[in-house]
This record gives sequence, structure tokens and C-alpha cells, in this order.
Amino acid sequence: MTTVLAIGTKKGLFLATSEDGRVSWSVTGPHHPMNDVYAVAFDTRGATPRLFAGITSEHYGPGLAFSDDLGATWQEPDHAPIAFPADTDTALARVWQFAFGPTGVVYAGVEPSAVFRSVDGGETFELVRGLWDHPHRPEWGAGFGGQAVHTILPHPTDEARVTVAMSTGGVYATRDGGDSWEPRNVGIQAYRNPDPYPEFGQCVHKVAQHPDQPERFFLQNHHGVYRSDDGAATWQSIADGLPADFGFPMVAHPHRPDVIYNFPLVADAQRFAPDGRCAVYRSEDAGKSWDAMTSGLPEGFWSGVLRDAMCADDADPAGVYFGTRSGSVFASRDEGEHWQQVVEQLPDVLCVRAVVA
Repeated sequence: MTTVLAIGTKKGLFLATSEDGRVSWSVTGPHHPMNDVYAVAFDTRGATPRLFAGITSEHYGPGLAFSDDLGATWQEPDHAPIAFPADTDTALARVWQFAFGPTGVVYAGVEPSAVFRSVDGGETFELVRGLWDHPHRPEWGAGFGGQAVHTILPHPTDEARVTVAMSTGGVYATRDGGDSWEPRNVGIQAYRNPDPYPEFGQCVHKVAQHPDQPERFFLQNHHGVYRSDDGAATWQSIADGLPADFGFPMVAHPHRPDVIYNFPLVADAQRFAPDGRCAVYRSEDAGKSWDAMTSGLPEGFWSGVLRDAMCADDADPAGVYFGTRSGSVFASRDEGEHWQQVVEQLPDVLCVRAVVA
């Protein structure tokens, strides 16, 4: 079994590979050196995985690269595959997210907040006009990291249904393939907003969904952790049992719909692990209770984990991974019970994604 972990950083992409059941790792990189890599994803629908990377050069601007041999070689289109139409008078800042729908469909979430859709495996993309033309869009603000669609969750069996989340703006969903979108934020508190429960405008940090229970979602907000059991129509708090309700990542277990992972930070003004304790929190009952998973993790930890810098693979038992803003990457091959360091002293880790090939 070969496991590949793609690690996007502020200065390029690194690839960690394990050939021995995730016991030991070899690391290559940086690929695309000195480029921001905010988004990576493995498309496993073909005979071999295709690795996507959203890269942003300070000189050349944003782009997309993909590899069909797990990073040994890369292809970059000779055109801009993701670009706003001229009539929008808007320029792409960066790609934040890739997601995969029915055969051949690739979604890209970008900054400024928009979704693009490809029907040819990622060679070309078109703007999803229904979301771009939504009457709420002029009022979507920018979070601390920018104004971007950072979560795209295609329904696993109904290709017309897609749920997205953005900072700021909140959660939106379509049931007609993207022609129309409606906000799905009932019950999510908007921190410091005059109206604490507005129709839209929440600063959602990440949303997770399990394909076996597609009506259930888990959400990390800018202060607040929530679950929805009705397709994101309404949300209930599941923050009790966590040391703090602020954080960024939210990861669903690949096989067990009630198991989720979270990495709390103290608060928006104190983006540190509580008490300087590096801890992944796991719930095995859909957020009713939480346990700190710390075996093998460092003490005196004053860094953080960003929204896409945590993931799980689909092995059994599942591997769980996270990267820190101080450049360390950790892996668990037993669903979070024990951790080991994969690599340290990388640039600021922006995203991680794993595949078992």
C-alpha cells in the first residue's frame, strides 16, 4: 500500500510518501517552489489518481497544475483554465478548493467568492453564474484570510445538489445544478454582528459531510461548532466538550459517519492551541462528546492549524493528518489514537490531502 500526502505551503508543494503502511515517510519538494499552494486534491475516479494543485505566484499570478503520476511530473495548461469572464470586471486572486462531482466534473472554489465548474476533468472551467449573480453577493465580505469559497460539497448521489461555504457569506446550496442558490445558515451565530443570527454573512471556516449520510453536515464557524441533520437547512451547536469554539478545520471520518475531527484554538484574537497543548479533538457520537487525541504530539505548542491543513485518507483503519503554521506535519495511522511527526521546518502549511494508491 502506497500512501501519498500532498502538503501545500506558502513556498511550494511537498509530497510525503509511505510504502510501509504509514510507518515511515520520505519527503520530496518543494514542487512549484516559492508559490502559494492553497488547494490540493486527489481525483481518484480514473485508473490512476490525478493530483490538482492551485498555485499562486507573486510574479505570474494564480494558476492550476496537475500531475497524473503522483507528482513525478506536472502539467500546466497553456491557457488560464480558471478565469473570470470579461463582463464580470473581476480578476482571479487564487484557487482555494477543488472538489469532484459526477464523472469528469471538477469544481473549483476561488477568491473572490465564486465557483467554477469543469466537465472535462479540469482542462477548462466555466463560472457558475447562478452563484456569481446571486443578489447577496455584493454584501459578502472578506474574512481575515480573504473573500473566498473554501468549501465545496457535491451531493454523492444527486448531481444537481451542491453545498458551498465562504468567508464571509456563510453556507449556500443549490438543488438545480447551480442555476439558483439559497442561504443555509439558520442557527449559525454571526460573531459581533448586530443581528446575531442573520440570513447570511456568517464567517464559516469549514464544513464537512459524510457521503453515507449526505443530509448531515458538520461546521466550524468563526466562534461556533455546529451539526446539521437536515441537509444544512438548520444548525445546532455541538461545541460543548471542546476547550474552545474557535478553530478552522473540520474533518469527517471516511467510513464512520458519527466520527469527526477538530483542532480548537483559544479565540479569534488568540489563535493558539488552548494551554499550549497540541491536541486533535475527536468525536465518535456526532459531536455529543469530544476526546483530546494527544499521544505523540508536542507540548508547549503555540501554533495553529488552518482550515484545509487537516484531512483523512480512506484506508482502514483511517489515517488522519494535519500540518501547522510552524511547518510541522503529523500523521496518525490509527484514526487519531497515536501520532508521529512526518516532517518539520516546512514553510507555513496551508493544506494537506492524502491518497492511498
